Amino acid sequence: MNRLPALILGGWALLALGGWILPLTPDAIGLERLFATPLSKGYLLGGDELGRSVAERLAAGGGISLLVAVLSVAFSAVLGTIIGMLAGYLGGWTDRVISRLIEVFLAFPGLLLAIALAAFLGPGIDNVVIALSAMGWVGYARLSRNQVLSLRHREHVLAAVALGRAPPAIMAYHLLPLLLAPLLVEASFGLASAVVAEAGLSFLGLGVQPPQASWGSMIREGVRYLLVAPHLVLVPGIALSLVVLAANTLGDGLRDRLDVTSRSRP
Repeated sequence: MNRLPALILGGWALLALGGWILPLTPDAIGLERLFATPLSKGYLLGGDELGRSVAERLAAGGGISLLVAVLSVAFSAVLGTIIGMLAGYLGGWTDRVISRLIEVFLAFPGLLLAIALAAFLGPGIDNVVIALSAMGWVGYARLSRNQVLSLRHREHVLAAVALGRAPPAIMAYHLLPLLLAPLLVEASFGLASAVVAEAGLSFLGLGVQPPQASWGSMIREGVRYLLVAPHLVLVPGIALSLVVLAANTLGDGLRDRLDVTSRSRP
């Protein structure tokens, strides 16, 4: 598996960590450095329309993107996995009700549903996480349900049932460990989707609010000055593209490595 995606994601994490722990001032206005070009006037990546450091705002926005992506993926994975395992293992009316619910959510475009929820709940990081979690749990539920349907008739599961183990224990100790590999792959793709969705919501004004920095809001503010200061759009746009591409590439690599059926036999 290529190490470059992991290095890019590691750099994103370090950038976000620097935005959290370093004494940065991403909201500090410097009117004497309006639209400063990169590597000029003490600004590594230039200044924006208010003279704020693009590099410091990039670090702060990276922290917001990482926080929203990790929280939304974690909540979506936990909720979706529990619901999907219940549907696949219990079957019957439980499976039918949950399957219809999944189909209802799949009938709506995911990003459109997140926009509607974010508009209803109002702007803010917590509401963005709620909106993305409400959008993202469906994929994990469908994946875990399909996996459990194929695994619940395995010998070790039937042996646990014969020994009288309770369904929660069977799902936790005999089924969940076998679901971790496909769920990890799904989470890597979900990370990329969450970053894009958070940037899209912030671009539309439904996510992080000014003056707090976000890659999406940085792109939105920089579009007005694209011909005068293209670095205001290029810097967050390139960072966003690299993170999404790295997450998707890492997911492809994990899927190829963890999919034992695709390996050639000795």
